[in-house]
Amino acid sequence: MRYWLFKSEAEVWSWDQQFAKGEVGEEWNGVRNYQARNNMREMQIGDLGFFYHSRAEKEVVGIVEVCALAHPDSTTDDERWECVDIKAVRSFNKPVTLAMCKDDPRLSDMVLVNNTRLSVQPVSPEEWKVVCELGETNP
Repeated sequence: MRYWLFKSEAEVWSWDQQFAKGEVGEEWNGVRNYQARNNMREMQIGDLGFFYHSRAEKEVVGIVEVCALAHPDSTTDDERWECVDIKAVRSFNKPVTLAMCKDDPRLSDMVLVNNTRLSVQPVSPEEWKVVCELGETNP
């Protein structure tokens, strides 16, 4: 199993909307960055990810699970763009802010800390444990 982080602007697609989708999940569409797309191509069913509100809040608010492998993005006819489907697993007990991540030396190499613009990014197993610990949430 691998770990990931999915970024969304809360006013575009929020954790509450993702959570409301239940077991059906939702396409993680609209990604137009090759590195982010390539990350989704590497995902397997059952991989877990952080759901991160970007822009105003800048915080991890929940855990999602990949429930469909990379497939054509339904929001475009351009064959270059693919996406996965994700479903909500659980909310964080306490949101973990970008500032908290930057302040924790154990997360100094985390992609989120060093490249805040990448919308879909890998998370190491150790980073996963640390962020869950900061969020007082069972990994």
